[in-house]
Amino acid sequence: MMGSLTAALLSAASVQGAYAADDTIKIGVLHSLSGTMAISETTLKDAMLMLVEEQNKKGGVLGMKLEAVVVDPASDWPLFAEKARDLIEKDKVVAIFGGWTSSSRKSVLPVVEELNSIMFYPVQYEGEESSRNIFYTGAAPNQQAIPAVDYLANTEGVERWVLAGTDYVYPQTTNKILKAYLMSKGVKEEDIMINYTPFGHSDWQTIVSDIKKFGSAGKKTAVVSTINGDANIPFYKELANQGIKAEDIPVVAFSVGEEELAGLDTAPLVGHLAAWNYFQSVDSPANAEFIKTWKAYTKNDKRVTNDPMEAAYIGFNAWVKAVEAAGTTDTDPVLDAIIGVSVPNLSGGTATVMPNHHITKPVLIGEIQADGQFDIVQQTPAVVGDEWSDYLPDSKDLISDWRKPMSCGNFNVATGKCGGKGS
Repeated sequence: MMGSLTAALLSAASVQGAYAADDTIKIGVLHSLSGTMAISETTLKDAMLMLVEEQNKKGGVLGMKLEAVVVDPASDWPLFAEKARDLIEKDKVVAIFGGWTSSSRKSVLPVVEELNSIMFYPVQYEGEESSRNIFYTGAAPNQQAIPAVDYLANTEGVERWVLAGTDYVYPQTTNKILKAYLMSKGVKEEDIMINYTPFGHSDWQTIVSDIKKFGSAGKKTAVVSTINGDANIPFYKELANQGIKAEDIPVVAFSVGEEELAGLDTAPLVGHLAAWNYFQSVDSPANAEFIKTWKAYTKNDKRVTNDPMEAAYIGFNAWVKAVEAAGTTDTDPVLDAIIGVSVPNLSGGTATVMPNHHITKPVLIGEIQADGQFDIVQQTPAVVGDEWSDYLPDSKDLISDWRKPMSCGNFNVATGKCGGKGS
């Protein structure tokens, strides 16, 4: 009896000892849990904690337990840099998973470059950037914005365009690219209306009235929305208040997914669109399993999944695979090992990390349904993310390839030199 009790105690101790304090790998989770972006980013924090828990059930990474160090940069872009520095220098994290807005990413970028760490950024962005230390697992404009515009032009016959965004770098640069793209397709400048509003903007009456007037010129009009965060709620409410229906002036959004719709009365939004690379309504075994795990983890059947969660899932699993291949969490070997890594996505295919630190993604157009989910009306094959836009004069000759010997984020194919705009 004593022998078996001793054995049981020793067995329990060995299980505890398998994950000793000095056998822990720390990763940083850098998402706004307060402020205007908390509506979107809190879910990504929860998703990261779920992924860490699931990985630890599989034995961790390199036989060590993963520990997520969670901080709140509070929708304050300079605070992202400060928190990132603390994560790397004080908490000794080996990689950071976080950010939503491009302002937050650009705040962190010089910190991870200076300290030679790694950041995985899981949200669609404007392109025009390539860093050795950042992996862009969300969509570049050619994986979201341009296909969305093509869809509206080709299937709905849209000829007039309202480019409405929050006043910061992602909407500004995306709209600059979209304007150049539309004009390259023969759209006249007077058929493009651009409008920006501050974060958290709530009084949409005048702007929606202007959109309605712009759409009354006899040409099919659409709104391409890069409005971020909680400003979306009063924006869609005002569209409904002024009687703007999807069949009249459809809105295609790049920052409204299942999580944002969970806070809305969706009835007036039915028929409006979103462009992402994943929707919860994707029909695949991998997605069914992910949704089941998410609902069990959150203990809430009403919690939804969304595109940035899939991007976080892909980035996390690519990092795990690269660390296992490198045999270390050290930055330089992991950077070498991760190029070309392929991991499952949630729509039944795979995502591959490309030499430009972007990934391959299918493009999905979804129509909002009354239950806050999306009916997928179009899905493309996997598209390689283009970090430098072909439609901007300063970018069209630039490529990024972080493999040796090039190891350059802005190689100019016209001059044959590494240099130019961007990182």
